[in-house]
Amino acid sequence: MIEVVYVIRHAFRTNWSVNPQTGEYTSASKTPTGIPTDPPLASYGVEQAKELAEYLCSVQPPIDRIYSSPFYRCLQTLLPTTERLFAEGRAGGKIRVDRGVGEFFGLAPFQHPEPPTLAVLNSHFPNLDPLHAATHIPHSRGEKILELHDRVEKALTTIITCLDSDAEKPRSVLICTHAATMIAIGRALTGNMPEDPDEDDFQCYTASLSRFERKKGDDAKVIGNWNCVLNSETSYLSGGAERGW
Repeated sequence: MIEVVYVIRHAFRTNWSVNPQTGEYTSASKTPTGIPTDPPLASYGVEQAKELAEYLCSVQPPIDRIYSSPFYRCLQTLLPTTERLFAEGRAGGKIRVDRGVGEFFGLAPFQHPEPPTLAVLNSHFPNLDPLHAATHIPHSRGEKILELHDRVEKALTTIITCLDSDAEKPRSVLICTHAATMIAIGRALTGNMPEDPDEDDFQCYTASLSRFERKKGDDAKVIGNWNCVLNSETSYLSGGAERGW
């Protein structure tokens, strides 16, 4: 069964903006997928991803499976890590793209841009799992914070239950996601949901790593059955903790 969940936030990205009246999104620079809310990493973020990879490739237990948000910046953050791990025959050889751990957009009277499809992402990133299909999709007009938490709980339950029954018996999984989603993952896994959703509890610095270890006993339980032993670790980054949310 899965014993450890590693969670990372994507590295430092370029920016976009939205007109809250019209719902028109614009990007500070051309995006690789043509979607304004899908910017690449900034050059600084590319360097962060390399530093993160050095750390991830040496964690114990080693990474056995990898899931990612479908946005370009997450897969770009993973690239230095997956190039090395997959070349060494580790981490399952594929990334499972899953919208259940994707970006959080607040409620709006307009539709938010959809993330790129797997077909589009395949033109930029190798080794995406064509057989994996997400089952928990954010609403196109955004979510309330509690709806984000509900979506994340369902996605984690599906992901971990699937891995627990994997015939190859993986011990660990790495999830690459975004700021608000990273916080929600910490709350879901530990079961520590504050009365005030704005409470400062789980951190989410760029290119940071959180680590959750499964409690002994009720192995079948997913939500609320994990201890947080690293909360947005950044010691391996030359710039340290940056851009908390």
